[in-house]
Amino acid sequence: MEIRLIRPDECETLGEITLRAYKNLIGGESLGPYENELLDVASRRRESEVYVALDDEGALMGGVTYVPDPASTMSAFQDPEGAGIRMLAVDPQYQKLGAGRALVEICIARARHQHRRRIILHSTPVMAIAQDMYKRIGFESSPELDVWFHDDPYSTSDPLHLIAYTLAL
Repeated sequence: MEIRLIRPDECETLGEITLRAYKNLIGGESLGPYENELLDVASRRRESEVYVALDDEGALMGGVTYVPDPASTMSAFQDPEGAGIRMLAVDPQYQKLGAGRALVEICIARARHQHRRRIILHSTPVMAIAQDMYKRIGFESSPELDVWFHDDPYSTSDPLHLIAYTLAL
């Protein structure tokens, strides 16, 4: 397996993988406007660092967005000493082969290299497998950073709970 920065010609493929992986978690239902954000890897690449995992034959297995600091437009946190991980996704056909963990580990290495004090990420209740992986790596639940998302397709009566995890470095 190879982990490296994404190339411009891979952005569309990673967007499709990301959307497919996220929709797979909820039985194929629409994610509303968030789908456009998941597909727009080219913008994420300009605003942060996007890493990909490739199998031994060069097939794109998945990717992750590393957010180096809270000043990035991709930031979902305010911590001045933090870095972030967003939109971790592995194509369902490649899940459970270690790509997700390898992508998280490259983000941890980048954060350490940049002397960040912690990494912050958000997950959702349906991402239980990812949450188990985060906990095995050493991330801890940080309920004080949880977010309740009410925008379409969610509502005040049925919000999306974004569960925060942090890893001290």
